[in-house]
Amino acid sequence: MTGAALLAVISLGTVGGAHLLSRARWTWRTPRTGIALWQALGLCWGVATIGTLLGVALEPYRKGVLGGLPGLYADQAARLDAVHLAALMAAVSLTGVLLAMLMYAVLRVVRARARHRALLALVSRRDSAVPGTLVLDHPGAAAYCVPGVRSSKVVVSAGTLELLDRAELAAVLAHERAHARERHDLVLLPFASLRQVFPQFRLVGRCLDAVELLIEMAADDRARHGRPPKELATALLRFAAARPAAAPSGTLGVASADDIPVMARVGRLLEPQPLSRKARVTATVAVPVIAGLPLLLILLPH
Repeated sequence: MTGAALLAVISLGTVGGAHLLSRARWTWRTPRTGIALWQALGLCWGVATIGTLLGVALEPYRKGVLGGLPGLYADQAARLDAVHLAALMAAVSLTGVLLAMLMYAVLRVVRARARHRALLALVSRRDSAVPGTLVLDHPGAAAYCVPGVRSSKVVVSAGTLELLDRAELAAVLAHERAHARERHDLVLLPFASLRQVFPQFRLVGRCLDAVELLIEMAADDRARHGRPPKELATALLRFAAARPAAAPSGTLGVASADDIPVMARVGRLLEPQPLSRKARVTATVAVPVIAGLPLLLILLPH
């Protein structure tokens, strides 16, 4: 039971870690590292929780999680009593639910994007002022990207063209292309599906919000390369003042009507505070450690 106990401690530790990370502000200084930490923490929780249940279920075989599976298959779970059998069913059920909800989230996003692409083909137009971008004849402020496997589309509204000057518009378009290039939509999918599995837990919602903000900050960092950060900062403020509608389902927008995240993004653009080298290295090293520790406990005999 030593391995199962350690995995249980790690599983509980990831919950505490998620609580701390969701309130952390140092990740704003290095959003890509923060995103990697969130991914490692999510993977760690899933593997450790399922591993704990399997470790309890396979305890009668005395060979650890991976080592006990051949025995389970050989005797058709004959050694398992009601408690161990319940743990096995819980592990299988949790794995199935997590995978099913992830696939459901992927399918729902793919369908939403297909519908939106079909709609864009009918109502959007090209504009020489913004080459490679689709324009919607709508007075409201809107700018978002529709990610895709083969191609991504960046969309702006006519209201955005009137709202922003040329430099601000270029910064916004660079922000959206960063979303498409780095496939931030794929980063969000596991956290969005986890919220569907556990909608009653506020912590899961806070985790998704934190990852969404870090993704926007990572795209901001990419967009300001080679141009003054003030251009994107003023564009974000203009968008916030215009109170844009939420981006369509399955897309990634440049800004929302929520003032707090926008001001946080503007503040770091105008007054960047790089993370110290030591802290950055520590966080980077923590990523494979967090992700790999539960896998190691599952693989090792104990």
